[in-house]
Amino acid sequence: MKKPNLGIFSLSLSCILMALSSVTFAVEDVDPALAEITNFRQYSDTFASAGQPTLEQFQTIADHGFERIVYIAFTNNPNALPDADQVVKGLNMEYMHVPVAFDNPLPDDFYAFADSMRRNTGKKTLLHCQVNARATAFSFLYRVIYEDVAVADAKADMNTVWQPNTVWRDFIFEVLAQNNVSPDCEDCDWTPPPPRGQ
Repeated sequence: MKKPNLGIFSLSLSCILMALSSVTFAVEDVDPALAEITNFRQYSDTFASAGQPTLEQFQTIADHGFERIVYIAFTNNPNALPDADQVVKGLNMEYMHVPVAFDNPLPDDFYAFADSMRRNTGKKTLLHCQVNARATAFSFLYRVIYEDVAVADAKADMNTVWQPNTVWRDFIFEVLAQNNVSPDCEDCDWTPPPPRGQ
């Protein structure tokens, strides 16, 4: 009986492990205090998105050098902080609110956010909503359109939080088309998840 060649096996295994270790997403590692914020994602030194921070977490955000907070949900959401604008301003950060209807996002909503970002590109910004669904979709669009991040990379980052439903997929496609960007990429599956309860 012939013995297996362990040298070839070890070499093959090493090659596979090296290939897998080179696969990365653009989402960066974050400080544990920031990681406690719902679905916090750090895309670069100056841009992150998240769900709703608590009052205490806004202090943590300020302590980590964030200069601007952009909120893209409604203030009457159950988890929204009614005085978040005052809290944020009290921590010497800018505050911008663009109310985006989850069931009807509009391109103008995205462009209001994007215009603010493009006026001060170096400001360390946290974009947030309630669970980081709206915010990851806006982050996807901003990064692809204005920061030249590959669709596949930005979509992989967005999918660490959610797979957009039909409304949001169509919204994303509309904004991409307005900017002459195709949503198509290798391994990009834009199939919406089944509606809840099915």
